[in-house]
Amino acid sequence: MSERLEDIAAAMVADGKGILAADESSGTIKKRFDVIGVESTENNRRDYRELMFRTQEAMTKYISGVILYDETIRQKAADGTPLVDIIRAAGAIPGIKVDAGAKPLAGFPGDTITEGLDGLRERLAEYHKLGARFAKWRAVIDINDEEGVPSGYAIDANCHALARYAALCQEAGIVPIVEPEVLMDGAHDIDTCYEVTKVTLLQLYAELNAADVVLEGTILKPNMVIAGKKSGTKNAPEEVAEKTIRLFRETVPSAVPGIAFLSGGQSDEEATANLNAINAIGPHPWKLTFSYGRALQAAPQKAWAGKVENVAAAQAAFTHRARMNSLAALGKWEAELEKAV
Repeated sequence: MSERLEDIAAAMVADGKGILAADESSGTIKKRFDVIGVESTENNRRDYRELMFRTQEAMTKYISGVILYDETIRQKAADGTPLVDIIRAAGAIPGIKVDAGAKPLAGFPGDTITEGLDGLRERLAEYHKLGARFAKWRAVIDINDEEGVPSGYAIDANCHALARYAALCQEAGIVPIVEPEVLMDGAHDIDTCYEVTKVTLLQLYAELNAADVVLEGTILKPNMVIAGKKSGTKNAPEEVAEKTIRLFRETVPSAVPGIAFLSGGQSDEEATANLNAINAIGPHPWKLTFSYGRALQAAPQKAWAGKVENVAAAQAAFTHRARMNSLAALGKWEAELEKAV
């Protein structure tokens, strides 16, 4: 496979394929395992992720790449095969989460800044040796009108960090996924989400250009334009699609090869329906696909529940969700297909 950043980025957003986000931190995966009554041991985490990476149909047909956590990129399967090799054998690209998480931003209550730039150049060199060809860094932008969150400074600081990360990735031969997530946790309406995401994306591309990042060798991982969960409003997929595309046409350069959405707490089917509606109103200057964590994994986790005898059922659940999102990335998903299961 070519090692050109542009070629790797293009492969990450190949038609009908999307990215599996399997980069939950140890704390996050423990929360997921608590729900299904499984102890979060290194072996259990390995066994769960291995069952996904060995799901032949999903991995070869619908998944272009997998975002891994530091522990996972170093792990071997039960039979001794490195997990990275299993991913590559399926034709998917291994990737790595490199940020150190969002921490409170000093002087700005309610705002956060993502940390992890210290030592990043050396870590990226090691991850490249371990097989990673793309990376992910997530900035978190919360909305709370009453508290004046987000501040302009928080947006600027996070976009600056994303640009520094992206430049270091490209220097190391790694495609950066830039993820400025405007959270859907608040009580805000869809238009507030639109405005905050617009300010964020305009600042992001100003910073990426200032840092001399080659946009053709990047992927954007944004939120959809959607009302906050606490608003009590559920936007129709058509409204989410129309506003999301209008926003991107105002903010995202056409040089960017692809946009891989985060699910951001949407339900499985909601994330699929919204992605489908976005692609149904194409064509667009960029590929529009998925980079889902929970929206791909909630069903297989529940089916697996830590039991060896449930592996096949969990793999079937993973294949179904991956296929539904693949169809949505092509604008060909229909709600009836969900009932077929």
